[in-house]
Amino acid sequence: MVFKRRKPLGWLEWARNGLWPRGGWARAVEYIGHRLRRIPDSPHKVSLGLALGVFVTFTPFFGFHIVVAMLLAVLLRGNVLASVIGTFFGNPLTFPAIGYVSLWFGSIVANGPAPGNYVEVTHRFAGAFVGLWRSVKSLFGYKTSSWDLLSDFFFGLFVPYLIGGLIPGLIAGVTSYYVARPIVRAYQRRRRERRMAKFARRAKAAQAALAKELEHERE
Repeated sequence: MVFKRRKPLGWLEWARNGLWPRGGWARAVEYIGHRLRRIPDSPHKVSLGLALGVFVTFTPFFGFHIVVAMLLAVLLRGNVLASVIGTFFGNPLTFPAIGYVSLWFGSIVANGPAPGNYVEVTHRFAGAFVGLWRSVKSLFGYKTSSWDLLSDFFFGLFVPYLIGGLIPGLIAGVTSYYVARPIVRAYQRRRRERRMAKFARRAKAAQAALAKELEHERE
């Protein structure tokens, strides 16, 4: 593959880059913004894709945020690459706040208990994945099922998180759309103007060279 690393990242280095990217978060954000502005699509589609990616980070589909964002971008005709970039709004620095706000809204809507701390929520999600795997294996007689545990997790945490994440997710998504659209539009306009100016300079230079050549022929 053309863009494949010569030396694949190990798990420890991959985890470290997730918590603190090489070059720092400021450089990472600058690079993401640069990639976003250079996407060859309309400002509306780019901004819509970004907004969908941001919105998805407020859902409890951990491990599948990119897939869900891409599907939404296809369905709503947003830019798919921009939707992937938008999912980077959810990262180790923002997920604690996102999870707490989503569960807080969910507890209000579902009239349930207040959300626990982020570590507790993370452990419950990890336990749910383990329980799901055990339950699947139990169908083939390898493990005892954990369907009761999964039911408690689904109705006690997953559903409140999903419902509660809709409101802040929509707010964050709409905000990112209206922030990104004028920025992308202005960048594309400046880039188009630079290309036109460059083309004009080349055309002028070509005309000058042609005029000079004709003058030499007359002599």
